[in-house]
Amino acid sequence: MLAKLMTAVVVALLISAPAGAAESENLQLFRDVQRQVLRYPHFTIFDSVHANVDNGHVTLVGKVTMPYKKSDLEKRVAKLAAVTSIDNKIEVLPVSQFDNQLRFSIARAIYSNHNFRPFASMVNPPIHIIVEHGRVTLEGVVNSQVDRMLARSIASSFLAFEVKNELQTEAEVKAALEKL
Repeated sequence: MLAKLMTAVVVALLISAPAGAAESENLQLFRDVQRQVLRYPHFTIFDSVHANVDNGHVTLVGKVTMPYKKSDLEKRVAKLAAVTSIDNKIEVLPVSQFDNQLRFSIARAIYSNHNFRPFASMVNPPIHIIVEHGRVTLEGVVNSQVDRMLARSIASSFLAFEVKNELQTEAEVKAALEKL
């Protein structure tokens, strides 16, 4: 009886090990891709790039302000040894002086607020401001619900057609990671 139980445990471990290993490899590749994006010198608070990873296949999604960023990011990610293929679905935001003025005005207002001022000097500040055709989307991670509402309030004080608040609190991000 004990021998059968031990055999069942060993078989169960052998069956789950490859899945766990693949999951671990996907997580490591995701972190490597994330590092490549965040360390890209032209990645700004006006860009947003996310990655999905599945057994070496990387899908890049998001929006950037210049066409060269799309191709540069794909090249950087392609250099990673574990990447087998890339699907680059990054969109290039249209050129618009109104959008540029809106971006800079909102960024200046948010990062000059005393709640967010400490983040202004960071290489990659936590709030990203995506503006497309006068529509603003706030993305990133903030400390609290109050910070989320404050950032939205600041962004809404400008002449944007719409403000979408996709900011998440640290607690929400932590809870989502624990579900994985």
